[in-house]
Amino acid sequence: MFRHLKPAVRSTISFRTENGWLSGFSVQFTTGVVKIQKLMRLEHINGGVTQVQGDMRRSVKSILKFVLLAAATVITTVLVFRYVRRVEVMSAGGDLAMRPRGAMPVPPDEPREKDQHHAQDSEKIDWHDYAAIDLDALRKGKGEQGKTAYLVPDDTPKKEELYKVNGFNALLSDEISLNRSLPDIRHKGQTKKYAANLPSVSVIVPFHNEHWSTLLRTAVSVINRSPSSLLVEVILVDDASTKEHCKKPLDEYVSKNLPKVIVIHLPERSGLIRARLAGAKQAVGEVLIFLDSHTEANVNWLPPLLDPIAEDYRTCVCPFIDVIAYETFEYRAQDEGARGAFDWEFFYKRLPLLPSDLEKPTEPFKSPVMAGGLFAISAKFFWELGGYDEGLEIWGGEQYELSFKIWQCGGEMVDAPCSRVGHIYRKFAPFPNPGKGDFVGRNYRRVAEVWMDEYKEYLYMRRPHYRNIDTGDLTEQKALREKLQCKPFRWFMENVAFDLPKKYPPIEPPDFAHGEVRSVVAPELCVDTENKGADQQFGLKPCITDKSGGSGDQAFVLTWHKDMRPKGRTMCWDVASVQDKAPVTLFSCHGMQGNQLWKYNPEQQWLVHGGNPRCLDCDLGRQTIYVTTCDRASPTQRWRFEHVDMKALADWDNMGPK
Repeated sequence: MFRHLKPAVRSTISFRTENGWLSGFSVQFTTGVVKIQKLMRLEHINGGVTQVQGDMRRSVKSILKFVLLAAATVITTVLVFRYVRRVEVMSAGGDLAMRPRGAMPVPPDEPREKDQHHAQDSEKIDWHDYAAIDLDALRKGKGEQGKTAYLVPDDTPKKEELYKVNGFNALLSDEISLNRSLPDIRHKGQTKKYAANLPSVSVIVPFHNEHWSTLLRTAVSVINRSPSSLLVEVILVDDASTKEHCKKPLDEYVSKNLPKVIVIHLPERSGLIRARLAGAKQAVGEVLIFLDSHTEANVNWLPPLLDPIAEDYRTCVCPFIDVIAYETFEYRAQDEGARGAFDWEFFYKRLPLLPSDLEKPTEPFKSPVMAGGLFAISAKFFWELGGYDEGLEIWGGEQYELSFKIWQCGGEMVDAPCSRVGHIYRKFAPFPNPGKGDFVGRNYRRVAEVWMDEYKEYLYMRRPHYRNIDTGDLTEQKALREKLQCKPFRWFMENVAFDLPKKYPPIEPPDFAHGEVRSVVAPELCVDTENKGADQQFGLKPCITDKSGGSGDQAFVLTWHKDMRPKGRTMCWDVASVQDKAPVTLFSCHGMQGNQLWKYNPEQQWLVHGGNPRCLDCDLGRQTIYVTTCDRASPTQRWRFEHVDMKALADWDNMGPK
């Protein structure tokens, strides 16, 4: 709520009437809202002060003068206010990575009227801050309204330097205001109301070497878009960062500008899970909200998270997670909702919404598993569940452990469509391996041994080496499960994730084909993804099986999910464009077909993409691949898949996710 950005700016209008000077209106900016107060003081020219005369006669000419002067003053004050908000604050350091850029955020000092409202528990109110929303709509500038932004010039050594240590365009982030405006992309419909009496909140943000402007923008967005009476504190937990700006400069900036923000510095690297626990142990709010350190809270994000918890403290609530593009900082929706799930290698997956959920697009819906780091839970319930398992290392598996505990031990978990939080999905992970071996595998085995009962065997079927990982002592975790009389994992699978086996069966059907994909017209060339990452195009390279010592990424699987992926990876061939000669890129496999649907036609030797079929084709000269209209006469559309299961292909319509 941008009313907190600057001290009051007051302007008073005086104008002359036939009888004297009327100091008629005072225009004041104190909370980002123009307040016009009628003073009605009449001062005669002769210096004598008369008593208040509210019923004095005014000529039409005088009234018109007054209206014009009042309007001019309001417009002038708005323009001055908007100019002041764009002033940039520079930190003491000289390095751009340490210079906070954008409007200086000053946290709230006075709660809104409705924040002070106390009513019966059953009363519902509209929590929107419409004044702040209106002011946001006026904002213009780089990245405002969540629009695509660019650097000029775009290719600089500084950009690349910061990219390498952050995994996103940090230099561009520095040129975007800390309190930038975002588009309201919630489902349009009736304005929802929430309980007038909502619980207080502590927001916990763990970070390690987070970039200056993205970290501060996280905190500022939370402060500016949260009702001040609900937000107790924002706790930034520094997991032993080595970047200098994460130490004293951060402490000084927060102390001076963000009094609701607390910074905790952990003495040694503890990992994401234990950093969250450290923040939770210091929190005083009734509800704990965990966010990542490169997020932005959107309009009215908080009440939808708190309302279900106010009704039942054993409800955990997750916001919709929107996408902040790592290159351009464009803010956009990821989708319009899906239920969290997993496959039997513990990769996070998603299930479609149920018909009953689709009928009520603004209502919270049940979800088996949370995505990870963004959720709200009552402090009471969190600690009843034992918090996170403190035996989990660094990161990995914590979202499954907490999700299973919530459902199996008497709670429930929902996603709230009216709460939106943007998140930067990094282009790559910039942090080195912490050197603790297979800590993710160890975490997965701890979760499986405590919570999954006989279903853990499906995990071990795919990852046999997990059986040999030392989990450490599980006595405390198993005792907690016994104490809370938690339900078996079979109950979870049959009542909560009941449709998961249809999409991710514990025993998987056979794949349709596997091996290299070789051009028929140019048999020396094979498709090669070259171990590239998400959103990257790939093409043709000399087949590595034709010569010894060759290297590449040329082994593919046409899986029973009906997608194409490099063997052993969870990146899939993806075609997002509907244009002719649309490029093929890699994208995280989602198992929901669509852009990732492929079928092999052994008779025509076609690799056919999508429900509106187009065929894989190539430009042999440039060694590029794309999809285009299928053409029986085109030799460049013919491909030889190394191993094809003809029986599985013959049963195509009866196989795959349902």
